[in-house]
Amino acid sequence: MPRPSSSRPTDSELEILGVLWDKGAATVREVHEELSLRKPTGYTTVLKFMQIMTDKGLLTRREQHRVHVYESAVPREATQSELVRDLAQRAFGGSALELAMRALESNRATPGELDQIRRLLDQAEKGRR
Repeated sequence: MPRPSSSRPTDSELEILGVLWDKGAATVREVHEELSLRKPTGYTTVLKFMQIMTDKGLLTRREQHRVHVYESAVPREATQSELVRDLAQRAFGGSALELAMRALESNRATPGELDQIRRLLDQAEKGRR
């Protein structure tokens, strides 16, 4: 029986999820090949992580032509939202303002990103009226 899904994937699990979010579905070999382009990674390590992630409910697995194909069980946006909520609570006392300020101070936003942020702020303000 699968264990309940962990709301916070580990860093290694996030790397695997990132590959699957980009590809949609993949075999262990395909995930391993993609991860190995970034850093040396053992095939059996990727396999074990993906088996654990399936048990945790982070991935789904189906057999296709005698090969296991994996997909993320949780959309990228849902995982990101959960991670941001958790970080905001743990590091910023739940303050979205503090989180946003530190994010903008720590990472240089492009003009396009700043435009998107302004639009989101405008939408949020309209929603409160």
